[in-house]
Amino acid sequence: MKSRGLMFIFSFVVWCILTWVPDIQHLIAGAAVSMVVALVMGSMFLTRPHMLFNPIRIFYFVFWYVPVFAWELIKANFDVAYRVIHPEMPIRPGIVRLRTRLRSDTGLTFLANSITLTPGTLTVDINRDDGVLYIHWINVVGTDPETTYREIGSRFEPMLRKIFEEDAVEQ
Repeated sequence: MKSRGLMFIFSFVVWCILTWVPDIQHLIAGAAVSMVVALVMGSMFLTRPHMLFNPIRIFYFVFWYVPVFAWELIKANFDVAYRVIHPEMPIRPGIVRLRTRLRSDTGLTFLANSITLTPGTLTVDINRDDGVLYIHWINVVGTDPETTYREIGSRFEPMLRKIFEEDAVEQ
């Protein structure tokens, strides 16, 4: 029930920010849409909503993950743009296997989305049981697990462990 309540609040706040019209009709419509979203999607929002309010995790997310993700996003955009402008630059597309220690659904989802949102990479599949992600990479520099982890996974996994894994903050 907490998860649906958080989903309603989150959806309604996003609705209000995006519409930016403070009249009663828009607020009622936003509340109705947010209620439907919460009822349909609420159970998928968070499995452990109490972790959302941990100030240490919020600090790590805002001041560590967001800046690193933004920097990696900018670098990847320039890299792909450079490859488009200079077609003679070699590319070696392929699918690589990335093993992760993340076990929470939220952590795995953030890792997969962080990889997918940076241009040049796309998460193709996630095997939750083994903690393995299969990633299409525009320029495979190595297929061995250490190289794959260093080039793709090491940017996001340590901080996502601190934010989303149950035992990470206490360590």
